[in-house]
Amino acid sequence: MTENTLIIPAAGSGSRMNLDVPKPFLEIGGVTILAHTIRAFTNIGSVSRLIVPTTRSNIEVVKSIIQSEGIDIEYDVIEGGDERQYSIKNALDLIKHDFGLVTIHDAVRPFVKPAQIMDCISKADEKGAAIVAVPVKDTIKKLSPDHVIESTPDRSKLWQAQTPQIFRTSLIREAYQIAIETGFLGTDDASLVENIGHEVFVVEGDRLNFKITYPLDLQLATLLLEE
Repeated sequence: MTENTLIIPAAGSGSRMNLDVPKPFLEIGGVTILAHTIRAFTNIGSVSRLIVPTTRSNIEVVKSIIQSEGIDIEYDVIEGGDERQYSIKNALDLIKHDFGLVTIHDAVRPFVKPAQIMDCISKADEKGAAIVAVPVKDTIKKLSPDHVIESTPDRSKLWQAQTPQIFRTSLIREAYQIAIETGFLGTDDASLVENIGHEVFVVEGDRLNFKITYPLDLQLATLLLEE
């Protein structure tokens, strides 16, 4: 298997849920969302190392979750940054080699399917950079600051980015280093790679690979996991 380091940033808050517990640590069926997400990768043997950036106060919580999973791969739990991008950079700094792949996945996307993970790994191994995404299903409007419609982009060319997002180690390290040097702040990891002019390929996913962000998402996730 190609050396593949999995980074799962887990420093998110529970603010949009109106809860005091950060989203990755909410439980569904007695298991944290973070644990469900880790299982999606470790159950198929797709990674050789796990790094989880989180808030300082939750480092021991994350360690306990990983230990309870009984995984037999190397893992590190580290302090993240104020922005997701800085958390990923902290994780990348732990990787001391430039070979293999880095897989980055949201802590609160527990429903990614094995086939999507493996297809994305294969494409990234071949091309250097790949992400999972789905076609946009709704019409998108571009608005002015005054909320007046400026244009309607061609929906056939629009895709909604998901995770995992997978890159050759040397490529994602270069993208993050240049982002720091130039002050570039991207909205996802792929945008940093795009920023240095490298092609990023898309593997089609599905809509079950959603990010648990709002209370309705949590209700749906509970129903799906109970099934």
